[in-house]
Amino acid sequence: MITRTKTVFNVKGLNEIKAKLFAWAAHSSPQAWYDSNQYPHQKSTHDAVLALQTNPHFSQISSYKTLKNAIGKDWLFGFFTYEFSSSWEQVIATNPSRISLSKLQFFCPKKVWLLKGDTLTALYTNLDNAKDDFEHILATDSLPSRESIAIDLSPRISKSDYLKNATALQQHILRGDIYEVNYCMEWFAENTQISPPNVFQSLNAISKTPFAAYLSMKNLHLMCASPERFLKREGTMIASQPIKGTAPRFQGMVLDKAAAQKLKTDPKERAENIMITDLVRNDLSRIAKKGSVSVAEQCVVYPFEQVHQMISTVIATCSENTHSLDIIGACFPMGSMTGAPKQRAMELIDRYEASQRGLYSGAVGYFAPNGDFDFNVVIRSLIYDANQQYLSTHVGSALTAAANVEREYEECQLKAEAIKRVLANQHTTTV
Repeated sequence: MITRTKTVFNVKGLNEIKAKLFAWAAHSSPQAWYDSNQYPHQKSTHDAVLALQTNPHFSQISSYKTLKNAIGKDWLFGFFTYEFSSSWEQVIATNPSRISLSKLQFFCPKKVWLLKGDTLTALYTNLDNAKDDFEHILATDSLPSRESIAIDLSPRISKSDYLKNATALQQHILRGDIYEVNYCMEWFAENTQISPPNVFQSLNAISKTPFAAYLSMKNLHLMCASPERFLKREGTMIASQPIKGTAPRFQGMVLDKAAAQKLKTDPKERAENIMITDLVRNDLSRIAKKGSVSVAEQCVVYPFEQVHQMISTVIATCSENTHSLDIIGACFPMGSMTGAPKQRAMELIDRYEASQRGLYSGAVGYFAPNGDFDFNVVIRSLIYDANQQYLSTHVGSALTAAANVEREYEECQLKAEAIKRVLANQHTTTV
């Protein structure tokens, strides 16, 4: 276990101190920033977390064995890509990878800042003075507004190809190969230059999601406005909160409430959510204590800035000796981004999608020194490779036997709305 010096500061103005923290570290790499945006439902342990600079005693971790040995020794921050396969399900990716990534990548930071309410805690491994850094943070101005940009994203496949492939996947469902599949498409821009911290700041400002994340590792930058938790561990408690079911927000209160109520009672959306909830229950049962898996919430509709989402919460209890990476391995990749049964759905995803997903529908988060962890689902996100000047996002939706493929395509466009607004330099927040 690595020893860290703990320094606690009292702060005022939660949003102001978050803005200063992010601006102070904006151009550091490696860097991880997580922001809960004070969203009440997910009960995040921290309002914001910042980690930066690699601990010289640790090299960056990109292998399963090294990561497993490192968990429980100190803080670790990083990601799993979608192609990181669990030990019990192996699907060989055959599609091209547009951005070169390790299947997992983590770093042990020199500096960790934890913000909760009016308490800001610094955890430092070296002789750097946290009090000096705190003074610099207070003196830092928020990131200036980015220059006006307008980046057009191109679809990897045409609408006609999307509809053709979605219909083919529906035929697999009707034949009984699968019950549900999450089918995704990529939008991208080549030869483009952006300021990733500024783009993330703009995306987070109009999205305000509970699992927002900014990750910078050399040439890789993630700007994530995810509303979905993949997995959280606190001691022997495990929680997963899959999302299935989406409806647009409206400016008028009457229309907005009607949209939420329609989503809540929509039989197709509820069927999707229940199927994935059952899949998550099955995944957790692989490592949970017998009889401990339960559904705390089923098909509850919550409002976000652009959309209403239907969320379920599955909880379970594990043994104290259960390794955290075994818990993640039992559930990865998440059911909400694959389908049911998971193995066959993943095989069909590889067959019908046009490229590897990479970081999209993977997971970003952290391991605490005691082995606890919290990871999101990487959706509503931009991934930028600065070396290649390649910018990418994916959107997707769940296909079932009852799905209307035209409407599923429209849902994909709705989910990309916030990102398109940011890249078009538009800042309205309702439709």
